[in-house]
Amino acid sequence: MLRTITIGSCVSVQGLLVGQMADGKVMVRVDEKTYVGYPIPSKRAA
Repeated sequence: MLRTITIGSCVSVQGLLVGQMADGKVMVRVDEKTYVGYPIPSKRAA
C-alpha cells in the first residue's frame, strides 16, 4: 500500500508501507531506503 509521509517541515516521501511505530510515525520503503515520518491524512470525497 502506498503511503505519503512528511519528514521535517517541508519534505514529503511516498513509498510502500513497511510498518507503524508506537508514537504515530510510519515507515515507508523507497527502493533500498526506509524513511520514518508522520503520515499525511488521506482526503476522501464525500
